Amino acid sequence: MSIALIILAAGKGTRMESDLPKVLHPIAQAPMLWHAMRAGQVLEPSATVVVAGHEAEAVKAAAQDFDPDAQVVIQAEQLGTAHAVARARPALSDFDGDALVLYGDTPFIRPETLQAMAEARRTHDIVVLGFDAADPGRYGRLVMQDDTLERIVEFKDATDEERAITFCNSGVIAAEAKTLFDLVDAVGNENAAQEYYLTDIIAIARDRGLTATAVRCDETETLGVNSRAELAGAEAAFQARARSALMENGVTLQAPDTVFLAWDTVIGRDAMLEPNIVFGPGVTIETGARIRSFSHIEGAHVSRGAIVGPFARLRPGAELAEDVHVGNFCEIKNARLDEGVKVNHLSYVGDAEIGERTNVGAGTITCNYDGVFKHRTVIGKRAFIGSNTMLVAPVSLGDGAMTGSGSTITEDVPAGALALSRVKQSNRPGLAAKMFEMLKAKKAKQDKEAK
Repeated sequence: MSIALIILAAGKGTRMESDLPKVLHPIAQAPMLWHAMRAGQVLEPSATVVVAGHEAEAVKAAAQDFDPDAQVVIQAEQLGTAHAVARARPALSDFDGDALVLYGDTPFIRPETLQAMAEARRTHDIVVLGFDAADPGRYGRLVMQDDTLERIVEFKDATDEERAITFCNSGVIAAEAKTLFDLVDAVGNENAAQEYYLTDIIAIARDRGLTATAVRCDETETLGVNSRAELAGAEAAFQARARSALMENGVTLQAPDTVFLAWDTVIGRDAMLEPNIVFGPGVTIETGARIRSFSHIEGAHVSRGAIVGPFARLRPGAELAEDVHVGNFCEIKNARLDEGVKVNHLSYVGDAEIGERTNVGAGTITCNYDGVFKHRTVIGKRAFIGSNTMLVAPVSLGDGAMTGSGSTITEDVPAGALALSRVKQSNRPGLAAKMFEMLKAKKAKQDKEAK
């Protein structure tokens, strides 16, 4: 059965106190909306429809950054969840299959849970996702009879007996798409808020002789984000879960609470993460690599046996082969470092290719930007770059080439050649003492005038 995702993302999120739409606030350096969209990918959806409202163009851009084929429809007035789902009907007019309703501000539903809902759809017309709440509060209650969902009762309408139920409604619903839209058409707004509630479709479905059930998930999966405090809590929950998963898969975290992961960080078993590391999006760390303290890594690939840090920064496009060393206060950007390369101290390597076993001395800089264009530096195998070398791109150095410390290299260096570019040193006996005397006299005069 084909699946279509309908993701509700129209709310402004007033309690966020922000001009940014609620679903675009980041968790683990990705919009909440992306988390919801990624969870749904396990079902291999044939279509994804995002229902936007507040700042719809920004929401559309984010949705299509994740999935260029995602369709975005507009809910100009926020008149309830059923009304929002109805906005998706034109986008799915030719769709034949199931529809799954998700929420852009509920980012933690696990793929396994959605698979369980898809499985339950084989035997029931409607499937609702529920959770056992530690504090049911004002959640809607799921009234069950064996595995049949009889109805959803809102707290304000519930009897004392129904309020004692702890099995609560998450709002996530799966049904055959045409059935879902037919039921939504029958929903009224005879309530205090005069809104069209998606939960009302269960009673309508039961009146029509359709079957409904509920799938259970952990309460943490249904965590919604409505305020900055809840956003911080969601970030903490994501990080705790992601760190735990890494350790269960064989990654060593010396101080787990100090390591911050992005939503898509991939780290292989037997990798070692020291304290105080931040991962941005798009990072893969292979088996056996070591990331040392106070490093920041984004958009980079680190191969097995490589060592990064401490105090290193890898920026997008950094590609480190096996056994590469990038040390303290070094920055690598859009550069490929082949096997065994060492860039250990206080160097910047950007827009470059460095051949295997080359040593880059402390303080080396690839001068890649001329104020308008970026240029590349290419260094061959087993070269030796002397400390404090300025490599003014575009420039290339052949295999086994060497540069003298303090050189500024503006022309290509052949393989095996030594390049020197220094002003000849000149020593002037006694001049230092005379200069100090002159400067001290000048300072004393300035101090006297200042008084």
